Amino acid sequence: MTNTNATNLRKNLFEYLNSAIEFNDVINVNTKKGNAVILSEQEYNGMMETLYLCSIPGMKERLEKGLAASEKDSTEFKW
Repeated sequence: MTNTNATNLRKNLFEYLNSAIEFNDVINVNTKKGNAVILSEQEYNGMMETLYLCSIPGMKERLEKGLAASEKDSTEFKW
């Protein structure tokens, strides 16, 4: 995570945006009234998908069970 203030963000906006997009860097912008966070659209969409999946009753547990399963316990799925 990169930390900066609003003045520095204004001076280097393109570089900060590029860092967020190219390297998935999260930019924390400090202001007198609080902080803001800049992240890539890809990172944001991933977070929203995770929140959605975790909001489905039982889905979190099924995902965790699937992650814990070994490949030998899996069945190949053909499309």
